[in-house]
Amino acid sequence: QVQLVESGGGLVQPGGSLRLSCEVSGFTLDYYAVGWFRQAPGKEREGISCFSTRDGSRVYAAPVKGRFTASRDRGSNTTYLQMNNLKTEDTGVYYCARSQFCGSPVDNWGKGTLVTVSS
Repeated sequence: QVQLVESGGGLVQPGGSLRLSCEVSGFTLDYYAVGWFRQAPGKEREGISCFSTRDGSRVYAAPVKGRFTASRDRGSNTTYLQMNNLKTEDTGVYYCARSQFCGSPVDNWGKGTLVTVSS
């Protein structure tokens, strides 16, 4: 059974950092891409990053480029999203999701983890 479980969310002050984790099971990260999405209150869900060991892709949306970094420990079933210099507009529920390649349709979602950036 394919599962993706996010963790690491919480409350942080503007300018602070958080690292989100996405632990996967039921498949190997060697053959799939993992994207990060977020949904701010009252807004639609948006894609912010994608990481693929399969073809080496690392993609970042403009609002997070230069501040967020996706990674994976070699051989592990966990990917990470390091988020630095957080802004209040980064507040939202963060989801990781599986797809064949970055940009292809998502076929499995995690349940999300809440990130709140506030002073």
